[in-house]
Amino acid sequence: MTPEPISRTYRFAMAACAPLVRWWGRLEAEGEEHLPTSGPVLIVANHDSYWDPVAIGIAGRKRRQIRALAKASLWDIPGLAPILRGMGQIPIQRGAGDADALEEAIRQLREGACIGVFPEGTISRGSVLRARSGMGRLAVAVPEATIVSATVTGTVDIVRFPKRPRIRVRFFPPTEGGLREGEDATGLPVRLMAEIRELSPIAQSGRRRKAAANDAKLRGDGSPPA
Repeated sequence: MTPEPISRTYRFAMAACAPLVRWWGRLEAEGEEHLPTSGPVLIVANHDSYWDPVAIGIAGRKRRQIRALAKASLWDIPGLAPILRGMGQIPIQRGAGDADALEEAIRQLREGACIGVFPEGTISRGSVLRARSGMGRLAVAVPEATIVSATVTGTVDIVRFPKRPRIRVRFFPPTEGGLREGEDATGLPVRLMAEIRELSPIAQSGRRRKAAANDAKLRGDGSPPA
């Protein structure tokens, strides 16, 4: 198949963020060969930082334009909406079971797009989050889509200036493959996220870790804050 064209806006946005992620963040990317250059693709990843989708996009930009299901409130930020549209991002109302957003993602998948999904729904903030079924619904609706898992680490440390982070993105096929016979839309993301989280445990931002340590020090008990 002919490689999917990458929009000018997407190239510009990735290039603008590259110095921070690739140079300052010392980005290390692995497994890009697992990302098909054409045809429907679902990328499934962990989400501990707002920088995760940017890091994944930069790591895979030579292969695909990754369209993310992004929270709809981003379209309310002045000047950001046309950029998001130009990048092919899909607005979704988080926690509301946004059927319209999922239908749009399904349509784009069937047309051969690459869709990035964070099954946990939002950044972890140090807590264990359940994998939601939206990603599984996309896989069930478009069974021909290639599923690629991704782990992202180091992005939480971008806030620890002047200490430089070390960002790593790894693409890989799920150990047990994509949608299995008898597996439903709920079970698939749970299985994939279990493997992803085993490789990339939940992490909090550097400032939050430091604040928690300072709180414990002030209490004099070394215990985490209540």
